[in-house]
Amino acid sequence: MGYEVMPFKGTRENVLRHVPRTVPLTVTASPQKGLSATVKLAAELAGAGYRVAPHLSARLTRDKAELQDFLGILSAAGISSLFVVGGDGDDCGAYKTAHELLVDIHESGFVFGDIGIAGYPEGHPLIGEPDLTRALSDKAPLAHHITTQMCFDIKRIRSWAAALPERGVHLPVRIGIPGAVSRQKLMRIAGAIGLGDSARFLRKQQQLLWRFFLPGGYNPGKIVRSVAADIGRSPNIAGFHVFTFNDLGGTERWRQSLLRRAPATP
Repeated sequence: MGYEVMPFKGTRENVLRHVPRTVPLTVTASPQKGLSATVKLAAELAGAGYRVAPHLSARLTRDKAELQDFLGILSAAGISSLFVVGGDGDDCGAYKTAHELLVDIHESGFVFGDIGIAGYPEGHPLIGEPDLTRALSDKAPLAHHITTQMCFDIKRIRSWAAALPERGVHLPVRIGIPGAVSRQKLMRIAGAIGLGDSARFLRKQQQLLWRFFLPGGYNPGKIVRSVAADIGRSPNIAGFHVFTFNDLGGTERWRQSLLRRAPATP
């Protein structure tokens, strides 16, 4: 189970305070913060002993020279994992798609042994299903695993993952779930990332926000308990990726509670 964090002021200290070094981390990217903030925080966390995968966004990468600079910094920091996305942003430089960025990463001369790409079990608000399927097939040979975007439909997760081999995609899948985050925390995050990013954030997280108003609210443990039995049995479901929204104290307390309640293995 890995945690996703956002490169805000104080994130490094928050991670050091709450997250054990055994928990893998990813660092997001956004148009407002830019990739430099992502790369800087990833290098700092790697220097503090964490296994870190920075997000590299195609639409936020200016050109091949900038990509080489970022890859050089990450490689020098001992980082061997990346998460490559198309990304947000109204303008883009040399890259429009994650596949284009993946090709240049593989031709860069730097070696990264664990490259993740995004999967969308419930679709994408701006991309049609045929295009999503085609893009995943194009990216899969250049990647090592898939991490899904947030999904709350257990049956949909299972059926989507089970259908991947039929499409020629044989990568392990990490299921993306929100951590133990409050509605108030989501609103504070939305207000902290700038107007344009906030609109994107709220659009992407509308399912999560809606679930806070259901009886009983949102409980990440329900998804974990439902899918956990598939890990090791399903040919491609490999674990969980937790969107923490930087609520690291609450998320780590929730994870520790899950571990305490987990049945002992013989």
